Amino acid sequence: MPIKRYGVLRAAVIDRRIETSDTPHYQIHLRAAGVDYRAAVNVRSQQRPPELLYLGVDNFAHPVLAQVLGLPDGFTELGGQAGGPALDYIRSNLFQREAMRPVPTAAPGPENDLGDFLDHYARRALGDAEARAFVFGQAWGPEPNTPDKIFHFSPGNGVHDVHMNQGNSGRFAGDDGVFQDGGLLLHFPDGTWVAIFLAFQSQSFHTDDTTGHSLPVIAEPGPAPTPGPGEPDHLVRIVGALANPAGPAPEPESVTLLNASPDEIDLTGWALVDRAGNRHPLGGRFPAGDTLRVGTAPMELGNRGGTITLLDARGLKVDGVGYTADQAGREGWTITF
Repeated sequence: MPIKRYGVLRAAVIDRRIETSDTPHYQIHLRAAGVDYRAAVNVRSQQRPPELLYLGVDNFAHPVLAQVLGLPDGFTELGGQAGGPALDYIRSNLFQREAMRPVPTAAPGPENDLGDFLDHYARRALGDAEARAFVFGQAWGPEPNTPDKIFHFSPGNGVHDVHMNQGNSGRFAGDDGVFQDGGLLLHFPDGTWVAIFLAFQSQSFHTDDTTGHSLPVIAEPGPAPTPGPGEPDHLVRIVGALANPAGPAPEPESVTLLNASPDEIDLTGWALVDRAGNRHPLGGRFPAGDTLRVGTAPMELGNRGGTITLLDARGLKVDGVGYTADQAGREGWTITF
């Protein structure tokens, strides 16, 4: 079953601590509307290999941010569905998986392990009354008779599972679900965003659209986060989108594809999918190295931002991009990715 009480905590950062125990976490003390919370962020996996995959993005931009910023202080429970502020590393096109890298839990010296990387950003938000952390994961508490074990406020209250929550293996597969991934977004008074994404090397980046379980059709997964020979990632790339054509409605929106592989590809059964799940079927032979511009109806490339995902005939994600309202605001200009 998917994790229970999935949602996002919007709060100010009050304190932080690197916990070195049998199950190390980076602990963040947060406060929202007078209520204290703790975010417990995994920095070591219980499965091998133990190092987590990490990605920190400065000046992060994605259409989901407009919805996230409108949430009130405190914890907001979210449904696991497309089109809202819930995170899905695979379906929301938040980043390219190869951008993640495994990092050690702890290592001598500064700025060289996961605790250091998380602390770098948390310290930037610490004590800034206008900065806000948005912690996505599973809520616990309040626990009226149990003070927090790290920061000792009462009642105990917080968020954990601040990492990818699908494509799990072994006993953790029961936590799988779609649109329930964890993560940490930080918004600063100057309007900039920082995004922190975490995953376990044992997790799969191709999962079932209903259950979030790893797909058995991937016979040769690569060493995370690199796709293996059985995975279709980036055989074809989405390189451009005309989301706001010049002229009166209805406007002929389009997406430009590049066959980046050395082989001709049969696009029969392939499809483009928008953020709402609308599909545009593809077909025909696509020569190696060629580009292809396709219309998108019944997909809608909204001018307020959106996502575009390319699926192969097996339904596996080949490529995916996101674009913001600012990018779509220039009439007649093609957005490049």
